[in-house]
Formats: sequence, C-alpha cells, structure tokens
Amino acid sequence: MASLNLLVLVCIGYVALLFIVAFAADRAAARGRSTWLRSPLIYTLSLSIYCTAWTFYGAVGYAARSGLEFVTIYLGPTLVMVGWWWGLRKLVRIGRSQRVTSIADLISSRYGKSNTLAIGVTVLAVIAVTPYISLQLQSITLSFAIFAAADPLAAPWQESSVFWVAAGLAVFAILFGTRNLDANERHHGVVTAIALEAVVKLVALLAVGIFVVWGVAGGVSDTLARIDASDIGQWRVDAERWAMITFLAAAAFVCLPRMFQVMIVENDDERHLRTAAWAFPLYLLLMSLFVVPIAVVGLDLLPPGSNPDLFVLSLPLSQGREGLAMLSFLGGFSSATSMVIVAAMALSTMVSNHIVMPIWLSLRVDGASQSGDVRQVVLLARRVSIGGIMLLGVIYFRLSGGGAALAAIGLIAFVGIAQILPVLLGGLFWRGSTRMGALAGLSVGFAVWLYALLLPGIGGSLMSEQLMSQGPFGLSWLRPYALFNIDGLDPIVHSGLWSLSLNTLAFVAVSLVTFPGPVERLQGAQFVNVFDHSAGPRGWTGSVAQSEDLMVMTQRILGAADARALFQAEAALQGGHGHLPDPTPRFLERLERKLAGSVGAATAHAMIGQIVGGSAVSVQDLMAVADESAQMLEYSSRLEAQSAELTRTAGKLREANEKLTQISLQKDGFLSQVSHELRTPMTSIRAFSEILRDTADLNPDEKRRYATIIHDEALRLTRLLDDLLDLSVLESGQVHLNSRLARLDEVLDHALASALAGYDHPLRVHRDAAGERVMLNSDIDRLAQVFINLIANAQKYCDAADPELRIKIEHAPDGLHVEFHDNGGGIPEGAQAMVFEKFARVSSEKAGGAGLGLAICREIMERLGGDIAYLSGRPGAVFRVTLPVRATTEALLQQA
Repeated sequence: MASLNLLVLVCIGYVALLFIVAFAADRAAARGRSTWLRSPLIYTLSLSIYCTAWTFYGAVGYAARSGLEFVTIYLGPTLVMVGWWWGLRKLVRIGRSQRVTSIADLISSRYGKSNTLAIGVTVLAVIAVTPYISLQLQSITLSFAIFAAADPLAAPWQESSVFWVAAGLAVFAILFGTRNLDANERHHGVVTAIALEAVVKLVALLAVGIFVVWGVAGGVSDTLARIDASDIGQWRVDAERWAMITFLAAAAFVCLPRMFQVMIVENDDERHLRTAAWAFPLYLLLMSLFVVPIAVVGLDLLPPGSNPDLFVLSLPLSQGREGLAMLSFLGGFSSATSMVIVAAMALSTMVSNHIVMPIWLSLRVDGASQSGDVRQVVLLARRVSIGGIMLLGVIYFRLSGGGAALAAIGLIAFVGIAQILPVLLGGLFWRGSTRMGALAGLSVGFAVWLYALLLPGIGGSLMSEQLMSQGPFGLSWLRPYALFNIDGLDPIVHSGLWSLSLNTLAFVAVSLVTFPGPVERLQGAQFVNVFDHSAGPRGWTGSVAQSEDLMVMTQRILGAADARALFQAEAALQGGHGHLPDPTPRFLERLERKLAGSVGAATAHAMIGQIVGGSAVSVQDLMAVADESAQMLEYSSRLEAQSAELTRTAGKLREANEKLTQISLQKDGFLSQVSHELRTPMTSIRAFSEILRDTADLNPDEKRRYATIIHDEALRLTRLLDDLLDLSVLESGQVHLNSRLARLDEVLDHALASALAGYDHPLRVHRDAAGERVMLNSDIDRLAQVFINLIANAQKYCDAADPELRIKIEHAPDGLHVEFHDNGGGIPEGAQAMVFEKFARVSSEKAGGAGLGLAICREIMERLGGDIAYLSGRPGAVFRVTLPVRATTEALLQQA
C-alpha cells in the first residue's frame, strides 16, 4: 500500500507542474507568442472543466447504483454542443460585444444593467454551487482515505482532512484566479493548466479502464459477458428521470459559472465552437467508455459494502497496482482542483463585482471620484470570496454528513443552477422580457429548489421529520417531496419539475404585465439582434471638467500606467495633444466596457453614471426601438385578425391528432411484431430450400430432414396466418356464431384429444365428471378452440416434475365457471397483466407460437357473452372461463 506521505509528495509535485505550465503560458502570451494557446484544441480541452470528480469517480458509482442512467450526465452537454452550438455562438458574440465577466454580469446587462438582478443571480449561483464544492471535497478526502487506510499514523489527519483539503484548494484557487484584475481578459495560464488536467484525467481513466478490461476481466468478450450477467447491463429506463436529468445536465452545461467562464468569457474566437461541437462530445465519449466495465468488475471482485464511487481507485489497489492507483488519484485530483479553481474564480468575480463593490461605493461620500486604490479592494474581495466559498463547501459537507453518493450531490446542484436558464433564454430570444419578470422567476425557482430539494437533502439538521411527512402547519400539500399532493415522483424530478415550471410561469407572467425601462429596451434589442448590428454607444453625455475625475477613477481600477495609455490613445484619436480626451459618448462607452472587465458591467455603469450624471439616447438606439415597435404592431394586427380562426382550427386539429397518434402507435406495434413472427419461418424456409437447390451431393436422410424443416416451418407460418385472420375477424365483429346444443363433457373430451395429441408424456388430467354433465347452447367449435388453447398452454408451460391439470366446474350467479388449474410455477406477477395481449408470451424459451392464442380466446369469449381471466394468488396457473347463464338456461329449455 502506497504511503500517505508519498501521495502528498506526488500531489505537491503535480501542483508544481501546473504552476510551471501556467507561468510558461502567461509568459508566452505576454511576449505575443500565444498562437498555440488560442487554438481550438486548447479551447475544447478547457471545456472538460465540466468533467469534475463527479464524472471521474461518481459516474462509476452512479452506474453501480442506477445502471445506465449515468449516460444522461454526458448526453445533456452533447445535445447542447451538437444541436445548440449556434446558441452558444450567440452567447459568445454577446459576451465579447458587452465585455461581460460572468453569467450574472450578462443577465444584469441584458435587463437594464440591474445590479439587484446581478446580486440575485450571484447568491443563487453561490448557494447552488456549494453542494458541488462539497462534492469535490468529499471525493478528494475519500480518495485520500483509501490510501490512508493501511497507515495508522494517518488516522488523526483523516479527522480534519476535509478542512486541510479545502484550505489547500482555496490557496491554489487564489494564486491561480486572482492574479489579474480584468476578469474579461483571457487567462492563458489558467486555461492551459485546465487543458493539461483534461489530458491527465482522461489518460488516467482510460488507463484504469484498459487495465480492468484486459488485465482483470480477461478481455472484451469476458467483460461483455460480465456486463450481460450484471444488473447494470439490463436496459431499464425510468423515462421521467432520464428526461429530467438530461435536461438538467444540458442546462447546467450552459449556466454553471465555471462553464460560462471557460466557454464564453475565455473564448477567443467564435470559430472554435465549430471544432468543439464534435471534439468535446468525443471527449465525453472517451470519459464514459469504461465506466460500465469498471463498475461491473468492481461489484464482482471487491468486498460487499465497498464504496462504488471509489472503484476507480480500489480496483487497481486490490490488484497490487499502486502506480496505476496513484495515476488514478491524480486524475480525480485534477478533476476536482480544476473545477474548484475555475468555479471559485468565476464566483469570486461575481461576488466582488455585484455585491462588494456596490456596497463599497455606497459607503463612500465622494463616490467613484474619490482618491484611493480600488484595485486592492477588488482583489481583496475576490480572495476573501474564494475563502468564503470554500468554507461554505466545508459547512455543507459537515451538515450533510459527507455520506451521500457523489451523483446525488451533483444533481442537487444541477437543479439549483438550472433556475438561471429561463431568464437567460428569455433574455436571448424574447425582447419583451423584463427585469421584474426575471427577478420574479429567479426568486420563485430558487425558493422552490431550496425548500423541495436542498434543505431536505442536507438532512434532519435543518428539516424535522414531522415537517417532511406532514408539511408546515399540517398542510400536507406543502410537503417538500410531495408539493400539491403529488406523490411518488423522484425527488430530483419532483423538484426540477416544480421549480422550473413555476420559475418560467412567474418570469413570463410578470414580464407580460410589466414594461421594460429605456435601458432594458435598448439592451434587449442589442441582445436579441446581436448578429444584425453591433452594440453602439449608449449616448453618455459629459463635460470636459469631468475628464479628470474619470481619469482618477480609471487609475484606481486599471492602474496608473494602463489608465494613462487608454486616455492618451483616445486623446490622439480625437486629434488633441493633451493627456485628457473629451468625454464624448463614444469614449465613455469604450471606457465603460473597459472598466466592466474589472468590476462588472453594472458597477462600471454606476461608477461612470456617478461622475457623468446622465445619458442620452443615440439615433441608432432610437432606430432599433422604432424597428422593434413597428414589427410588434404588425404582428399584433395579424394575430388579432387570425386568432378566432386559429382557435377553432386548433381544437379540431388537436382532436384529429390524438386519434391519429393512437392509431399510428397501435399500427406500428402490431406491424413490428407481425413482421418479426413472419420473418422467422420464412428465413428457415428460404435457407433450407436454397440448400436443397444448390447442394447436389445430399444423401436421402439429409434431404428428408431439410424437407421436414421446410414443411414444419410452412405449417407454423400457416398457423400464424390463420391466427391473424381469425383475430382480425373477431376484432372486426364480422364473426358469425353457429350456436348448437352439446354437453360440456363432450366438448372437453374433444379439446383434450386435440391439445394433447402427439405428446409422448402428456400431463395428467383430473376432471369433475359429475359437474361436466351440463348442456350448453353456444358456438361449440369456438368454445372448444378456447379449451384447446388453455390445455395446450398447460402442456407447454407447466414446469412441475410431474405435470398435472385439474379441470373444475362451478355454478355461480354470473354463469358457469370452468377452471383450468395446473401444478406449475404459474405466471410471474409482472407478466400477468399482459397475458391476454397480442404477441404476449409467458416464456420466450418454451414458446412456439406467436403469442396470439390467449388474445383470440379473449375475443371469442367476448363474442360468446362470457369471459376469460387469469386468477392470481393461487399455486400454479389458474385460468377461469365463464359461460353466461343464458347458455346453460337456453340449453335446458331446448332439451326439455
């Protein structure tokens, strides 16, 4: 067993390597040698920040617990990259044109540069990502515990390991993520380090997978055999969970602050998205390639009770491969640290720009123009924020007990962060969405997620058992896991459904009843039509006397050298010879965007507004709003003229569509199964007839055997066609019944002789001779067909050592009961509901027919006015045929 000290030394060496790579990348970028740093490959690998410790460790545990459902975590981002890359391109274009620094900054800019909305998104993001931070801490501490299990000196350290891991990651994130103030500038060092970590975790997971398949399981065929024999290999799809988790994964891929950071803020060229659209799904495919083999082999080889989240480490260690286990640990360590670095960097930027800076400015008497260094305030705020975010992760870890599966923790975070999606999509594509609507939607969605998933997920420390089971104040419809008295839903599905639905409803409803302000209107036009026209100046108006105040403010944020360079360049463009340019609307717009990279769009807007004191609307903005208004009026008049007609047509189309859908589903299912049943005998007939035709040297025995097969398959085909025709006639109601008198015992004699003929060992039949002396008036041939099918099924499916069939006659108020009761194992409970459906078979191993027999029996008995049913809860298989009272009564009258 590798010692814990060696593991710590390897981690320190790996971190040192990351620092060297990041430092080299920053130096190369500073010297203008960053062409390779701006490549699509580096950008695509940086997107691997999505693959955290959840996907490295937790995917295997997810597969071990829930089968193939882990695929949904990879499916969501794949659908986004393949099917929605044009939407990502729009986000990138907006991000570059508006110089946004985070997803909170983008939403704030869209809705009139509202800092209140930015604060709401920031708070939601911090709380939603807290479980994710806890997940990374848990994965690292658990992996450390695996190596420390054999080291008695490590036991005291394990008690406080989560704190030291969090502290180390906080220091690492501070050193990586707060070196530059301008959060909008590309962090070449960070992105390159993430790309390196992407390669490390991929290589580590592939190495473990290759070792498991070829070094432990014995090769691909043996591994596939293990998978087929395991529960994991069974295709069981919970449609509700699959759909919800796939959607949540797609939403989180777009809305997670760390994903927005690398995908939008760090994007250097929109064309890189074309490469990432196919390369990143390929990366996800490789990451998921060996998840199932590792999970299956781990369940087979490791002791019961082993944590499946750690199979990636436990399997190599159990086989004495310490070096491979060390590589696997580095892969998991890379997954966790890269996520923490970028998440902490993005969240700290949001906290400092949208919470700390507005508060700091409001406490200053002189506002934005006072002397002092804002740079240090912003950097300190970001560093303290990183520490606070890590502390929240530790607190959540302690409150939740650290015992939940990694996948469960990740899904809680996904539902929380998905609350941003309605507001984000509405801002991109709906010009009528408003700031008040966004605030309402986010507030409602956040509150429902907090109440229905996050707090219950932490455990009884925050929510009592009484509240969980009875609801607050005894209101059962407000139970956290059963809102509005809807029980039985999975907690993730339940919370995601209600939080996102109510979020969207509140967002749309409030947006419809409120009107956007002027800045909201202008920003909405710029966002929705970002490809039609670039963002123009917002029409700031200022005086020359204010240029000095602007210079002081810019120096405090960007630094003296950068501020002077910016102002001198603008003065030169204006044709002046001094150091201070005129505060023209265009320059003030450029200055606002430059400052937005450091303190956020909302704060930069507020700081310039304090100095300049006002803004005007440009001609371009007025034209954009006028075009938008004209389009809205035109659309409104058209809709009013057509609304009545569309309403009537929609109702008729809805009814017709429902009928067509039902007919189509029934037709598709029927044709699929019929074609399968027809193809099987036809294939045999064709194959053996070709052998007879093409093979000249067949002996007479072989010819007879092949001809017999062709004859038997032709008979089988004929029986199937007869059954299909019979069933078609019965279902269409065109059958003609030929009623006549007959005794029940004679009908049963005929049925037994027909059903058991040709069997060397027919089952023993026990009959009720006295009870069978009953006269019937019915279609005797059709009734015998029902009896023959039931007796033949008993002969084929009764699995008793000494098969027996007991036929019992009973007079009841609803008619005459004829029960067929065998002594076999009976029909499994899960298959009982389907036995009378077309093509349903009790046992695919013993079945020789097409599965139409019982369906025909049901149709016959309905036409005869009786019934056929399977009686559950009894030993063996019991079918009851009920003949109507009139069948025996009329027989008695005619006999008399």
